[in-house]
Amino acid sequence: MRKIIVQKFGGTSVADTDKIKNVAKTVIREKENGNDVVVVVSAMGHTTDYLVKMAKDLSPNPSGREMDMLLSTGEGVSIALLAMAIQAQGYDAVSFNAMQIGIMTENIHSKARIIDIKTDKLKENLRQGKIIVVAGFQGVTEDGEITTLGRGGSDTSAVALAAALNAERCDIYTDVEGVYTTDPRVVPNASRLNEISYEEMLELAHAGANVLHPRSVETAKQFNVPMRVRSSFKLDNLGTLVLGVDKMEIYKPVAGVAADLSQARIVVCDVPDKPGVAAKLFSKLAKENISVDMIIQSYARKVSNTNDIAFTVDASDLPKTVEALEALKAEIGATGDVQVDENIAKVSIVGAGMIDRPGVASTMFETLAEQGINIRMISTSEIKISCLVDKDQAQRAVRALHTVFELESSEVADVKGDLPNV
Repeated sequence: MRKIIVQKFGGTSVADTDKIKNVAKTVIREKENGNDVVVVVSAMGHTTDYLVKMAKDLSPNPSGREMDMLLSTGEGVSIALLAMAIQAQGYDAVSFNAMQIGIMTENIHSKARIIDIKTDKLKENLRQGKIIVVAGFQGVTEDGEITTLGRGGSDTSAVALAAALNAERCDIYTDVEGVYTTDPRVVPNASRLNEISYEEMLELAHAGANVLHPRSVETAKQFNVPMRVRSSFKLDNLGTLVLGVDKMEIYKPVAGVAADLSQARIVVCDVPDKPGVAAKLFSKLAKENISVDMIIQSYARKVSNTNDIAFTVDASDLPKTVEALEALKAEIGATGDVQVDENIAKVSIVGAGMIDRPGVASTMFETLAEQGINIRMISTSEIKISCLVDKDQAQRAVRALHTVFELESSEVADVKGDLPNV
């Protein structure tokens, strides 16, 4: 039985017709290895940014439905052109958008989650020997409404397709040669990891490492889909394999360091210290589809019997977060201000090896102290420690932590094109 390989190419990989021709060669190479191939592609280059700009020129607050209708057109161009390029090289290829296949999502615009994928059409075309090219980033509801999956949606599309088709693995092609111990633009001698666990990759992704989106890693972990992060420019380099921790040998307590500059800190002041208040606050944010990251609640003040609740959200969600909280203040009895700080960054260390290694946290805190970096919030998990610091100190923190945990390589990382901003 032929193995199925799912490949995903981002916007920079299909930015123009020459790059599309190169992607076609990469796809055909996998086909010639004796595998069935399903390819997921994003919109060309900066198409999505251009479409968003046009929408904002027409309306300061366009509806979610119409934005999804607009943004979903970008992938339609990419898949058709790539199918043409593959056909021009003598191979049978066919392109499909989400509606044609049946990539079913919940009825939420701009951040929809996949709930099912119809595989009949995919399997029939694979039986016919065709290379299948699928539009990433988009889905369709039961009543036929077009949706988009939000940031990192094409990665999620690819992994979900790999799971639905029981694929051998999902290859994510990027501008870098794999997953590094940190951003190679910040630390040029960052080490490329040969392999990393789902758990570590998920924590790094949540911490700001933008090579893979957390949702794609979550899906891969749930369905046990091996992922390989590879370079679009160096096809002989196998990149980084993402797999279950039980299959790995762990040599160091820390696998990587990441910084997330897209966070904003919010403090709701003078909140009544009584049961149910936090539940109401965070339920309100959940209903607004706002994800919360770090949370700290202060000790209650004896005189007023109030405390402060601080947390972080993605900066893009800041306006609707503040609006929701201002509307909620009277209901929960909060008498203080809603304070906002956008001058912050989350710096994290991640590693499955820190579970059984005492002293990792103290080393992190001592290193930041030696650099004169003040820690404003702390959160931990079994394999991650995150500190909130001033934004202008984030890169210095990353470099210092990368050094103290001995993550450097003797080689300078080779980065082609632009990495996502972190």
